[in-house]
Amino acid sequence: MSAEKPVTVGIAQWTPTPGDPDRNEATATNVVAALAEQGCTVVVLPELWVCGYRPESLAADAEAAAESVDGPRAQRLSALAARHGVLLCAGTIVESAGGLLYNTALLFDPAGELVLAQRKVHLYPPGGEPDVFAAGTGFGTAETAALGRVGCAICFDGDFPETARELAAAGAGVVLAPAAYEASAASWWDTLYPAHAITNGQWWIMANQQGGPGLPMLGGSRIIAPDGRTVVAASRRPGAELELLIGRIDVDAERRHVAEAVRLLRRPVDDSSNQ
Repeated sequence: MSAEKPVTVGIAQWTPTPGDPDRNEATATNVVAALAEQGCTVVVLPELWVCGYRPESLAADAEAAAESVDGPRAQRLSALAARHGVLLCAGTIVESAGGLLYNTALLFDPAGELVLAQRKVHLYPPGGEPDVFAAGTGFGTAETAALGRVGCAICFDGDFPETARELAAAGAGVVLAPAAYEASAASWWDTLYPAHAITNGQWWIMANQQGGPGLPMLGGSRIIAPDGRTVVAASRRPGAELELLIGRIDVDAERRHVAEAVRLLRRPVDDSSNQ
C-alpha cells in the first residue's frame, strides 16, 4: 500500500515523572490532542512515558504501571487515537503477560484498532532493563494508510544495524522509534541512525525522552529522511519543558528519489568516448 502524501507528523518530547502513571498519562493525552489540533495525522510518543525511566526505581515504577495490552490504559489510548483520527504510536507501555513484564510499543490506527504490539528485543543493561523486563523475540510490521508499511524499533533495538535491515526486508519503509536515549550516548544517536536510514532507504521517526533524574535523557527527537538528512529536530536542553515537534513529509516521493539516486550510482559507466 502506498502512503498518503504528504503527511504531517507530530512528536512529543518530555520528562515523565517516575512512579506517577496517572500524571504521565494525562500529559500523553494532552500532547496527542495538541498535536492533532495542529494538523498532525501521525503522532509518536517516547519510550516508557507511563512509568518514567529512573534506573534505581524502574522495577517498582514499572510494576505499578503494568497492564495487559488490552487493559484499561490501552483502551484509553485506542479511544484517544480514534477521537483525534490519528495514527498513534503510543510510545511504549509496561505490558504484563504470563507473569512477566515487557517494554512494549503500541500502534493504533485512526479508527483505534491496535495494529502492532512490539516488545523490545534488546534490553539495555546500563538502565537495569534486563532485571525488570523480559525480551521480545522478533520484529513485526504493520500496513498503514498514512505511512505505508511501518516497523518499530524501541531505543536500544535501533542501535543494531540488523534491526533496520530486518525491518527493511519485511517491507518497512518507515521505522517508528520511541526512545529513552541517554545524553551520554549522543554520538551514537547522531551517527547510527542517519546511517540506518541511508543504507536501508528508510524514514526514521524518533521520539525521545528529555532530561530526567538519575540517567539524563538526550532529547533531540527527530525525523530522518532516507537520504540521512534530518528533516526536523527537537532541542537537547537539559531540563527543558515539554516540546512538540512537527514535520511534514512525503514518504513515497522521498523514497523514489533515493531509489533513483542509487540506480544512477550503480549504473555501469559508459567509457566508449575514451576509446
